[in-house]
Amino acid sequence: MTESRRRARKAGIAALVGTTLEWYDFLIYGTAAALILNKLFFPTISPVAGTLATFATYAVGFLARPLGGIVLGNLGDRLGRKTMLVLTLVLMGVATTLIGVLPTYDQIGAWAPALLILLRLVQGFGAGGEYAGAVVLSVEHGDQRRRGLAGAWAPAGFALATLLATGVFQLFLLLPDDQFRQWGWRVPFLLGLVMLVIGYFIRSGVDETPAFEKAKQAEETEPGLFAALRNQPKSFLVVIGARFAENGFAYLFPVFAVAFLTQQLGLSESLALTAVIIASAVQVGGVPLFAWLSDRWGRRPVYAAGAVASALWTVPFFLLLETREPVAVVVGFVVGLGICYPAMLAPQAAWFAELFETKTRLAGFAFAREIGSVLAGGFLPLIATALLAWSGHWWPVAVYLGLLTVLTLIALAVGPETRRYDIESAGTRETVLTG
Repeated sequence: MTESRRRARKAGIAALVGTTLEWYDFLIYGTAAALILNKLFFPTISPVAGTLATFATYAVGFLARPLGGIVLGNLGDRLGRKTMLVLTLVLMGVATTLIGVLPTYDQIGAWAPALLILLRLVQGFGAGGEYAGAVVLSVEHGDQRRRGLAGAWAPAGFALATLLATGVFQLFLLLPDDQFRQWGWRVPFLLGLVMLVIGYFIRSGVDETPAFEKAKQAEETEPGLFAALRNQPKSFLVVIGARFAENGFAYLFPVFAVAFLTQQLGLSESLALTAVIIASAVQVGGVPLFAWLSDRWGRRPVYAAGAVASALWTVPFFLLLETREPVAVVVGFVVGLGICYPAMLAPQAAWFAELFETKTRLAGFAFAREIGSVLAGGFLPLIATALLAWSGHWWPVAVYLGLLTVLTLIALAVGPETRRYDIESAGTRETVLTG
């Protein structure tokens, strides 16, 4: 194995493991919000209002993500991908651990939700640079002709994080209810400290990417804070638009749908989490498959197919949930979260990295991606819960997701096909690979 291939594999593993650990930190909050946090931090209001309040604190984390994206992304474009990724690891790991020791409303009153919101903001700030940094690290280290597959390490880590976060909560739900409320829910958050230590040792040993080193030697690593937006506004807008469907469905299934199953349909938390676990396991296998297809067929066709399939599956998904049959519920999640969704997630990684020049790649990717996160996924559980409370039915939720899909298809139609771009040529991505 050549030195470049060894570095690429090392970077890929670092992206996979680091993304898994960090997004475990971020996603564990979503699972907790759907199951327990409303009872502990907003106990004085009705269950529906408590759920809305908890999902509002969930959305707060997304408000900090664009700020984290531009600040941390700019840091990664100036000082290197590795430096930024170690910083995001520390930010998210510390915030998650502190949530695990946070007093509840019964102990310190209104300070409890206030501190919860503060720590969620720190989580969001760190998350703003994490995913883009992991993708850029693996894509820039990878084989240029298989960048889709190289970029799949980070989205596969996201799928593993969903599996891990849900599985850990499933384990602690086996406790008696009073023990789960008293201390059981805290342990998944306290594991953030373990994730921090493991991730630090893995990421600290990664080499800087060849593309960044070339750009640094060409003195192209000193962009302004908003250089990506100024120099490549079309790429910036395409990324935002493409995020609508992908991020909306990302938080429909493991967050809103879990709350819908348990609170509206009266099914057990165990069934809901089991369905997410099985679907996430399928998704782990689906990500590299769709990434490979994007190397063969192009980023946009695979992405568009995933968006359309996800939108078309929304109605059957809710109909299957309403049967209250365990097998039907699992099938609904597997098709939606395990098959349709990764067709968007997998090609997105390399595509977003390819849309920007090396000197602004990380900041442009991270900032635009996180703006899309705020507009789509961050408020999805809150908006969906409000629509459900207003109508008493899930059909407005399906319509809303359909509108998000239309916006994504427009962005895909406007954006360029990038799988043949040469992203290592002196910091540009305009050269087309030959041969």
